[in-house]
Amino acid sequence: MTFFWTLLLINMTSYVVNSMTGGHYDFASASILSVIATLVIFLIAKVIPIETAAEPEHH
Repeated sequence: MTFFWTLLLINMTSYVVNSMTGGHYDFASASILSVIATLVIFLIAKVIPIETAAEPEHH
């Protein structure tokens, strides 16, 4: 699901930015960028430590 949303959002952003700047939209380059972004997202998720919630103390 991460790849799907990254692909969708980066292609949409690429299209809008290229339309505003008068550039040419290229599906292949936007898709390659979305693959790289997905890998970066997975890498960041692995690097960030998972903290468990502290158990409340019962008296």
